[in-house]
Amino acid sequence: MARTMRWLARTARDPKQMRLWFDVSIGVVAAILFSVAWPTLHLTHQVPAAAQPFIAGLAALPLVLIRVNPALGWAISAGSALLIALAIPHQPGNDLPFQVVHILVFFPLLFAVAVRAHVQIVLVAWVSSALLFATTMAGADASVASSAFGWPIAMTGLVLFGLLVRWLVLSRRALVEQEEVSELERARRTVLEEKARIARDLHDVVAHHMSMVVVQAQTAPYRIADVSPAARAEFESIGSSARDALNEVRSMLGVLRSDGQLPDHAPQPAAADVLPLLEGARRAGVPLDWTVEGPLHTVPDTVGLALYRIVQESLSNASRHAPHAAVQASLTVDEHFVNLLVVNAPGESPADGTPGTGIAGMRARAEYIGGTLTAEPRPDGGFEVSARLPATPSAITTPSALL
Repeated sequence: MARTMRWLARTARDPKQMRLWFDVSIGVVAAILFSVAWPTLHLTHQVPAAAQPFIAGLAALPLVLIRVNPALGWAISAGSALLIALAIPHQPGNDLPFQVVHILVFFPLLFAVAVRAHVQIVLVAWVSSALLFATTMAGADASVASSAFGWPIAMTGLVLFGLLVRWLVLSRRALVEQEEVSELERARRTVLEEKARIARDLHDVVAHHMSMVVVQAQTAPYRIADVSPAARAEFESIGSSARDALNEVRSMLGVLRSDGQLPDHAPQPAAADVLPLLEGARRAGVPLDWTVEGPLHTVPDTVGLALYRIVQESLSNASRHAPHAAVQASLTVDEHFVNLLVVNAPGESPADGTPGTGIAGMRARAEYIGGTLTAEPRPDGGFEVSARLPATPSAITTPSALL
């Protein structure tokens, strides 16, 4: 029994297996109905023995089309029902113009048409089915003719129920599609906003250095004695090119900025600002300990900004997802890399490891400067963020599309 339940659960999750299972079931049901219709056909209708399997097949086998093409299956069933009612006489003791198996197949096909076929085909099938049963049943014996008009009413209810199911399925499908579109739009907007923030940060760093180039180029003729006219012209050309590049960077940033904010003029954090950040978090009540090895002042500004934001987001996530849990930060700076590890112990509501906007932003910051970042739960129930960033300017690979 348990094995059967597991098989059913796997089948329900696999659409292909579900369709295959449904087709096999319909084929088995059609075969059973055919095996019932053929031997009992001579009891209800006056049919030669050679023609009995064909008439029984017309009654039962259209059911196999209920998923592939229900409209065609209904048309075959309705046409054969009309033919049998008009051309084949039934036995004196039989009150129905066609077999009960035929009716049992006809109704599911009509329901499938109401659920899956075009609305115009549904209307044709409903009207035709109502007229078929109203006319054929009215021409039958008195006991059947007295309830002839009950059949169209029953078919009307069946078609309306099928349309209701159709509306529910379409509404659910549209809702799922809309949720997928909304989720993709949210993800796309999150990425764009994060890129805009990173672009602003990079702009401030690049603008600072380029501004220094402009200042040095403009003041060089006054600071250096005996500058030749050619050198003076070269300094002016360098300053002009730097100003043009700076203006282009600012213009590009205006295109990337999608939140309507004005450029930030405050100095951006550097690697040395990580220590005040850690001390501020401890003063705010976070049970935080840290170790720092290596000179922070040698870290490039771009890497320092990314490092500061990653530490900031890691501490924020730790305090939000695991309040009152101990946090340990380790920062190591060597000649080639800046290694960061932030670990928090299990808290009241530990993070589940599902990537969110904060983690995606940290990973994007690390990747944009040529580094790597991983954020994942620990076996003890805690969470850790590990980043490896380049420590030399030559190792930084900033995408030009963001500048």
